[in-house]
Amino acid sequence: MLLAFVGLGWLAARRLAIDPRPIATLLVYLIAPLTFFRALVLGGPTPAYLFLTAVLFLLASLVALIVHSLARHRFAPEESALLAFSSGTGNTGYFGLPVALVLLPPQGVTLYLFCVLGVTLYEFTVGFYLSARGRFSVAQSLAKIIRLPLVYAFLAALLASGLELDVPDAVMEGMAVFPATYTLLGMMIIGMTLGRVSVRELDLRFIGACVAIRYGLWPLLALVAVLGLQAFLPLSPALALALLLVGVVPMAANVVVVAMELGIAPEKGALAVLITTLAAPLFIPFYLTLLMRLTGIH
Repeated sequence: MLLAFVGLGWLAARRLAIDPRPIATLLVYLIAPLTFFRALVLGGPTPAYLFLTAVLFLLASLVALIVHSLARHRFAPEESALLAFSSGTGNTGYFGLPVALVLLPPQGVTLYLFCVLGVTLYEFTVGFYLSARGRFSVAQSLAKIIRLPLVYAFLAALLASGLELDVPDAVMEGMAVFPATYTLLGMMIIGMTLGRVSVRELDLRFIGACVAIRYGLWPLLALVAVLGLQAFLPLSPALALALLLVGVVPMAANVVVVAMELGIAPEKGALAVLITTLAAPLFIPFYLTLLMRLTGIH
């Protein structure tokens, strides 16, 4: 179904000449923050859950910073910025959540969602800053982060939870439309961007680096993380599988959304996202079966 949304976006760009840039702005500044706020409020954040969010945020940020330091010597500024951003994130929401709902018990889905929140928080803080640095100065990049409402949505959700404030049911019901809208527009914008791609946008070196990080580095990181935790802590199978799932999803659709918003090679990002998404039905079962066997999860 997600690929059908990509196809709809491609048709909209080719036949209706729809400009995806306003849609990217809408996603970044309105739909994503409200989706994030609703998910955090419904999840009932606890110190243990927020610790999980913090760990995934730090891991994603560390990977992106390392990739950025290496890529800027081998790629053009915009490409290295986009590669760094994409290296710290994955399609944990649009693609990973349906898989999590099938594989994990309710408690495991909650654990997975707080992992996703950490990755999403990275996207709109450290990741957005690294992306902006591909085109803007340090001051301009920081100014763009300060303007991002998702950070404030995160703080507002924590404040509401900490003070035990009840968000009115009518408000929560009204925001229920945003997760589906987020998924639909997030995948359609990939198709819209692909609708403007020419053959010369096919950069095999860039796409190869994206695929290597997403389907080479991240599964290895997930395996090492689970084995390391199992060696020192009584790690539940649900949490272990949630962490493994974070490591095997395809590239994030938000790579295209952020690239479109900042104007940093969105066509190259869309091609890389499409390729990893098309490969996901093959890679995810293979990796999950292998990693579950290596970690002893049944």
